This record gives sequence, C-alpha cells and structure tokens, in this order.
Amino acid sequence: MTPDQLFLFGLLLGIFALLLWGRVRYDVVAFGALVVAYIGGAIPKTAVFAGFGHPATLIIALVLIISQGLSRSGAIEVVARHLVSASRGLHLHIAVLSTIGAALSAIMNNVAALALLMPVDMQAARKAKRSPALSLMALSFATILGGMVTLIGTPPNVVIATFREQALGAPYGMFDFAPVGLIVAMVGVTYVTLIGWRLIPVERSRLDSAEELMDLQGYIAEGTVTDRSKAIGMKLHELQPLADEDDVNLFGLIRGGKRLEDWVRYQVIREGDVIVMEGRPQGIEQFLSSAGLEYAGSDKHSGVASESLELLEVVVPEGAWIAGRTALGVRLLSRKEVTLLGVSRSGRRFRDRVRKLRIAPGDILLLLGPSHGLPDVVEWLECLPLAERGIRVFQRSKAWVAVLAFAGAVLAASVGLLYLPVALGAVVVVYLLLHIVPLSRLYDSVEWPVIVLLGCLIPIGTALEESGGTALIARGIVGWSQGLPVAAVLAILMIVTMTLSDVLNNVATALIAAPIGVDIAHHLGVSPDPFLMAVAVAASCAFLTPIGHKNNTIVMGPGGYKFGDYWRMGLPLEALVIAVGLPMILLFWPL
Repeated sequence: MTPDQLFLFGLLLGIFALLLWGRVRYDVVAFGALVVAYIGGAIPKTAVFAGFGHPATLIIALVLIISQGLSRSGAIEVVARHLVSASRGLHLHIAVLSTIGAALSAIMNNVAALALLMPVDMQAARKAKRSPALSLMALSFATILGGMVTLIGTPPNVVIATFREQALGAPYGMFDFAPVGLIVAMVGVTYVTLIGWRLIPVERSRLDSAEELMDLQGYIAEGTVTDRSKAIGMKLHELQPLADEDDVNLFGLIRGGKRLEDWVRYQVIREGDVIVMEGRPQGIEQFLSSAGLEYAGSDKHSGVASESLELLEVVVPEGAWIAGRTALGVRLLSRKEVTLLGVSRSGRRFRDRVRKLRIAPGDILLLLGPSHGLPDVVEWLECLPLAERGIRVFQRSKAWVAVLAFAGAVLAASVGLLYLPVALGAVVVVYLLLHIVPLSRLYDSVEWPVIVLLGCLIPIGTALEESGGTALIARGIVGWSQGLPVAAVLAILMIVTMTLSDVLNNVATALIAAPIGVDIAHHLGVSPDPFLMAVAVAASCAFLTPIGHKNNTIVMGPGGYKFGDYWRMGLPLEALVIAVGLPMILLFWPL
C-alpha cells in the first residue's frame, strides 16, 4: 500500500467517523476533508475545486430549482387534492398516496415530493380519525423508491451516470434506470401497501404527535392588569425580563376586548389590559403574583385563537436553519412576533423551558403568531408545515407551462438534442422569466449542503481512484469472494452499499462505491454496467434508520416514530429490493 493510499484511506475513515458521529454537518466535514487532502498533497491545485464544476453538481442544483417551480406552479397540488381522499380505507389510501409519491419522486427531488404530500396525508389521517404513523413511513419509503426510476430522480443516479461517462466514455440516459428502478419501485410500493404498515408498533398507531401538541390547556393563560400591578406604564417587552425569571412568554395584549396587533410588544400596558402568556402552570402562577396580575384562567385561552393569531405545526427537516438552535437564541418572539409553544420529539412532548430547548431534525414545533406573517417565519426557519395552508399562493395559470417546459427539456435531453444540464438550465430560465420561481427564491431552492458535499467529495473520490485505492478494495472483495458466482459478488456489493447508505449520506456512498464496482467488474472480466446499476439501486435504499435519508428524518416527529421502528418495515423492504433488483439488473444489464 502506497503512502498516498494510506493517507486517503485514513482520510475516508475520518470522514465516515465524523458523519456517523453526526455532531458536525456533513458539508463542513466534506469541505474540511478536501482542505486536508490538498494540504496532504493527495489532490493537485488544479483539481481541488473541480467538483463544483462537475456536471453532477450542476444537474442536482438545477433539479432542486425545477422542483421548487413545479411546486409553486400548483401542478402537484392539483394532482394531490383530486386523487387523495380521507374516505378511502387505509390500504387504498396508502396505495394511492405511495404511488403518487413514487411517481413525483421520479421527476423531482424526493424531499420536495414528500413535503408536498405529507400535509395531505396528515389531513386525511385526521379526517379518518387514525394515527398518521400508519401511513407516513410508507409515504417516505415510496418517495425514496420512486427516485430510482429516472436519472434525475435521486442524486445517486446522477453521480453514477456522470461517473460512467468518465469511466466508460458515455453517461446513462434519462430512462436507463427505469427498467430496473420501475420494477423495484412497484414491488416496494406494493409491499408498503399490503404488509409494511402492519409492522409499525401498535403503540405508534394510537399516537398523533401533532394533535397531542395542540392540547394547550394548562400552558396558555391570561392575566388582568389591576390598579396595583407593577406592569402599568411598562411596555410588554420591558415586562418580559420579569417573566423570564419564571420561564414565561408574553406574546399578546388585549384591550377593551380586542387584541392589539401592531407592534404589540412596544405597547404601553394600562390598567384593565389583559396580558396573554405561555409557560408552565407553576411558572405562570409565580409570574402573576410577582407582576400583580389577576389570574384569568387557562382552560379557554380566549384571544389566543383569535382571527389575528394562528396556531401552526411545522416539522424540522435535516439542514434547517433552526436545527441546533433555540427559540431564545434566534429571538423568535422579539424578532418575528412568533411564540414557540411546544416541541414534540419522537412522540414525547416538551413544554417546560421550551424556548431554551435545542431543536433537532425531525422535531415538530407548535408556533403561534400573526396569521399573515407565519408563512414567512416558516420559510425563515426552513421548516415544513404539517397542514395544508389555504393562504399559500399557487400560480395555477402557469401550471401547464411549468409542466410542459420541464417535459420538453426531458424529451430533448433523452433524444440527444440537448446536453442535460443545458436542457435543465433552459427550464430554470423559463421559470425565472415567467416568475414561476421568483428571483428572490432562486438560490433558496438549492440545497447547498448537498452541493458542497458533492463538490468536495468528487475530487477526493477521484484521487482515491487514481492512487489505486479503489482497485485495492476491489481486489480484496474479489479475493474474499473467490469461487463465488459473479451474481453473488454483485449481491455482496449491493449489501455493503445499502448498509453504508443507511448510516451515511447516499451521495457520499455512491461516490465511493461506484469506482469500486467498476474495478470489481474489471477484475472479474465482466461488464461494469450491472455493478454500477447495483450501486445506484443500493445507494438509494436507506430504510433501516431515520438518519439514512432526509425523508425518514422528516416523518419521524409527525409519526411519533422511535429510532428502532424503521428497521421493522425497512429490513424486509431492503431484502426485497435485493431479491427483485438483482435478477432485474442481470436481465436488463447482462454480464
């Protein structure tokens, strides 16, 4: 083993260890590794940032923008509303929603597909009076499965296609993944519809984390300002430090039976005013006493649900701005006039000292704020609403234009008229010119941590390949599996790749596994295509943990799932993917 190989293997082990640790975000890990690789002499100056100009990086960024455009056009919303009904039985509901989710994921980012369909599923569950836990995991898995069908359906497919161009001289086309991916997706959706949801623990099927979080009794109170109150003459924000001593939030002021709406925290408090507050029952009692207020009761919390304020549940996706921060730290109340009333984490509710609780991906947040400003706050926090919002503005008049522009680009790229990144770039230009995607939202549409991860790991993967590191791993696998049929070696590669994808980012998994697969094929003297397809399928399958794929993290809070719930439905699904995918790969991509 050469010094360069030892250095790069050590660097990769460090990357894997930090990603598994999870305390440092994956894009920061990747960028740090790139800097170390350059300083260590493993990557030349001319190649250190080549990953950011790589076609795979550009394609993924453009697909994310197009996904935003399809969502904003209302095209997806129209489909979901007409095809999903709460009156259907659970089997049929899961079948319809999972099919829609898989189909959408084939043409757009699967996180965006889940974000569009999850509120529809939550609403249907509430109308049917059943727990969303029975259907949310199935929906998450279906959106992951659907990404296997097309080139742009999931980032690993883009990585594999562009790697094939470098290794073999030609990339995969838009629908080269479809023969295998479509069959695997269909079998997977059938499984989650008929069997998978039954494997959810019984206690989860009785839980609705979001609904329980909405139970505000005992946490919202109103205090009347008496003539002896020290609050008289103070502004609401000046009274907040006294309330902080008892961990109480002050977020409303009622005067003459009407809620004050404009700059309420800067209004001077008068005798007879009613102050609306949130906190622990004991803390509220202590604050009422210290501020000289009369307790007005907490069971009705009149004024809280007034026309000017709205309660909204949102889920925190991985990479959200609020993740890792506290409501107090971001000054949510003082900056945005929005109160964090509660947090639900894997079915456990938090209300005590909730402003100081560090928010984690998968949490459900219960927000209270002005109805006209909540959508902007949700975008600012980078969260996803769990309820369909009637105030959301769709550009339905441009829906068909958005769909046709995208379909035209896919067709032009598929028949070779346009280079795929150029075709997708043309769609983005059309969306910008027609204001389907506002210019102000253009860069917000891109998931920059994934772009940085890809841009940083591509040079490291190339260096490992050029140093002979991937060939060394391939020789080890071939030597270990000597005497086994080639199909068995292919199965081993799928299992290893799938296992890595369950705990690591699927883009990182594909970048490392693709060159290993090609080197194994060369050592065995067979076609590399089945090995690349095996990596593409396996890297997309992350069903055992909530951290393997962002969609699994997103549904964890709303479904009230525990970490160990995923393997119950996911392990049989991964075994099914191998059992179905392997013969399909060998059929359509023979050795």
